[in-house]
Amino acid sequence: MDLATLIGLVGGAVIIGAAIIFGASPGVFLNVPSFLIVILGSLAVVLAKFSFSQYFGALKAAGRAFKFKLPDTQDLIEELVDIANVARKQGVLNLEGREASSEYLQQGIQHLVDGQSADTINDLLRKERLLTMERNRFGTKVFRALGDVAPAMGMIGTIVGLVQMLSNMEDPKSIGPAMAVALLTTLYGAMIATMIANPIADKLELRLTEEARMQSLISDALVAIQNGQNPRVIEQLLSSYLPPSKRETAENGA
Repeated sequence: MDLATLIGLVGGAVIIGAAIIFGASPGVFLNVPSFLIVILGSLAVVLAKFSFSQYFGALKAAGRAFKFKLPDTQDLIEELVDIANVARKQGVLNLEGREASSEYLQQGIQHLVDGQSADTINDLLRKERLLTMERNRFGTKVFRALGDVAPAMGMIGTIVGLVQMLSNMEDPKSIGPAMAVALLTTLYGAMIATMIANPIADKLELRLTEEARMQSLISDALVAIQNGQNPRVIEQLLSSYLPPSKRETAENGA
């Protein structure tokens, strides 16, 4: 579980909720017409931008913002160096059936066992990496679209509320509800974009970058193994993926 995402989203909601509770009656901020215009309206407009599979797939992808864990970089490098040692000393066929820390690495090991050339392994893994990124990127696009659409729907609701208010100025009782629609739609749109859609989109984008970086590390290692490079050379090559402080520690340990 990514506590940063959970604490950030929940914390923001709690702070806004506390301000509402201490400032006025919470019921004042609940308005069905505003809800319909912004929430359901935004979801409908975003649906028009994507296919059903992409749209509903974004809900599954959103889980990556809360629960997503890649292998530790140092641990992965040690695993890859161990694979390199086995391949060099015992041959790549001895990697058959070896369990890996990720499905991507598992595929790469199978390519080694199948005797694919270094160039072929590099091409196959790069294609797999690009396809994985493309599938997962739709989650980011859907939430980014929601972050763009929600404030716009809020403005539409504001205009609707103002038109209702101005068209019934002779009836004082209608002014309050119309003004509530005008203001609350703007509030709802801003909250959806700022507190939900954009943070999730940004976190999913970060996940894509992290995963692509990890897959690039694996690809570099497997290509080097197939080219017959020394495991110590491979370890030095992969250490470039570590932060400078950890890189120095790893080199000193080696």
